[in-house]
Amino acid sequence: MIHEATIPHFGKDWNRLAKELGDLRYDELADFLHALSDKINLDGDQDAARQRVKLARELHTAAQGLKESSAAIQRAWIICEPFMNGQ
Repeated sequence: MIHEATIPHFGKDWNRLAKELGDLRYDELADFLHALSDKINLDGDQDAARQRVKLARELHTAAQGLKESSAAIQRAWIICEPFMNGQ
């Protein structure tokens, strides 16, 4: 697998990318964070299969943190959804 250093249309403008993602509705942001968690967890599984134990452990830890972030943002969505006025 090739890990890229940039994202098409964003380059390395991480602040712009963070703003775009942060401006998503919270339910959509939670879905994104959950999907990213799944991807990072899969990478950890693949590295574990290659006996890269330390790397796999860190990736699994990161994936768990993203999953927890997803759950927190989902809870934020439940709180703010009534105020969204059909958005």
